[in-house]
Amino acid sequence: MKSIVIEFLTQLNLNNNREWFQINKKLYDASKREVESFVDSIIPEIAKYDPGVKFVEAKDCLFRIFRDVRFGKDKSPYKTNLGAWITPAGRKSPGPGYYIHIQPGGSFLAGGVYMPEPDQLKKIRQEIYYNFGEFKTILAEKSFRKYFDGISEMDKQKLAPRDFPKDFPDIDLLKHKHYTVDHPVADKVIVGDGFRDQTIKTFAAMQPLNRFLLRALKS
Repeated sequence: MKSIVIEFLTQLNLNNNREWFQINKKLYDASKREVESFVDSIIPEIAKYDPGVKFVEAKDCLFRIFRDVRFGKDKSPYKTNLGAWITPAGRKSPGPGYYIHIQPGGSFLAGGVYMPEPDQLKKIRQEIYYNFGEFKTILAEKSFRKYFDGISEMDKQKLAPRDFPKDFPDIDLLKHKHYTVDHPVADKVIVGDGFRDQTIKTFAAMQPLNRFLLRALKS
């Protein structure tokens, strides 16, 4: 990916206001096109191991850079990252999918199911409860461990969830509120020649997890 993306986001972080953005609109447009081109180039590669994304386009996967400032204390008008959520339905899908997050000093590749609705969360937990051996095998795979430490601990609850026995040996696996994984990526990798290949391999490593989660949600 061209360094123009990191350069634009770095400057936006220092000048997060409408006047600067309008003056540098061409720089934003060029950065957006670069990310769209990157996403369009990897979708066919992801489709080789996850055919469900075969017909989605980058323009349907990229998130808007404009922030909704109505309800938050932070009134900065723009996000300081560019992100894309690759699923059969694009960015509007609740998942599972593949996420690319470009942000100077904070880029990462991620996937899984983020912020599932209560009924969806229960379905995922039930699938893990009844198939905990399969789920643990996915998390223990060498290819998976190469990129991920495990399910994200973000917002993990302390107590066992309702409707599940507290003495379940793997109850810790059911305490997650999000079933996501993430892999940090340095800026030098983002702008290097190997980022596309790394992205494809990272997403391939998480595909068995996404397949498991999709089965859970369809149950």
